[in-house]
Amino acid sequence: MNDERRMNNDERIPVGVLGATGMVGQNFVKFLEGHPWFDLTWAGASDRSAGKKYSEATSWRLDGTMPSKVAGLTVSDCVPGNGAPRLMFSAMDASVATEIEQAFAQAGHVVVSNSRNHRMEPDVPLLVPEVNPDHLRIIPHQQRQRGWKGQIATNPNCSTVVLAMALGPLRKFGITSVLTTTMQAISGAGYPGVASMDINANVIPFIGGEEEKMQRETQKILGDVTPDGFRPLEAKVSAHCNRVPVVDGHMVTESVGFVKKPSEAEMIEAFSTFRSVPQERRLPSAPADPIIYMREQDRPQPRRDAARENGMTVFVGRLRECPVFDYKFIALGHNTIRGAAGAAVLNAELMYTEGLLD
Repeated sequence: MNDERRMNNDERIPVGVLGATGMVGQNFVKFLEGHPWFDLTWAGASDRSAGKKYSEATSWRLDGTMPSKVAGLTVSDCVPGNGAPRLMFSAMDASVATEIEQAFAQAGHVVVSNSRNHRMEPDVPLLVPEVNPDHLRIIPHQQRQRGWKGQIATNPNCSTVVLAMALGPLRKFGITSVLTTTMQAISGAGYPGVASMDINANVIPFIGGEEEKMQRETQKILGDVTPDGFRPLEAKVSAHCNRVPVVDGHMVTESVGFVKKPSEAEMIEAFSTFRSVPQERRLPSAPADPIIYMREQDRPQPRRDAARENGMTVFVGRLRECPVFDYKFIALGHNTIRGAAGAAVLNAELMYTEGLLD
């Protein structure tokens, strides 16, 4: 789809959100407010909420007030039909996401999911649009394999996004090994999340399943797509994951080894000049600079940087040589925006320009 056709289209695409009343669903509602391409017209939730107005079914937990247009929507059951539009964003809990998302895809819907359930499926793209837009080529195989009229695409775990974005510009140097440690914000645990007596003035050195997800998802994202599956990155990836008393913003330390060690100047240039398909196509949610390299010794910082650039940029800093690997540095991203709702919306924008929503 060329830019002229896309930019001259004044009719917004109706979209729905599955699991709209939960914390991730609320982030979708907030991020989609005023979107130039997508119009949120449908909200789905559990049968306890179905039939109620969104304002009655939802305890709004985010900053500011609930968008007035959405407040008046009648919540529907999360089943195909009920006036559900073709494009659906999924914020479903993992305990129910598999069956619900597959039912919508079978019925002809395009499901862009934040849930973990389908991320590692061999025919489902795990998408970071700046890093692996070519992975969308698997969609026709997915539809043939499963007999679906629709499709499912996913975005990664909120900490994986930060890691993969920072590694994306470095693939040309031949990544051989990655060691990462996360400092993850409490908003990543949802609501009510971590008990205050556990997290205040403390660090919790365990997040269930997180380390395994980061390791496997990163290898899939940075790997290659084939006509009938994915070939993961051969580099070894090791992760340590920790919950810290920060509201928003996942910070990760990264130590990276390469086939051929670049110079420090080449590393900084790779970060600073990194652009990809979302920037070329001027997708509405794409930041002009997907990565910003910060030269200050004490940056990036979650409170000062995570929400900048509409929460869609990853900030990198403190690049220095590593005595064990080749280089080490810090990366920071907004976990509920770039790591969740914003990531899925950007995925859908890319899919639209690829003609996958036609």
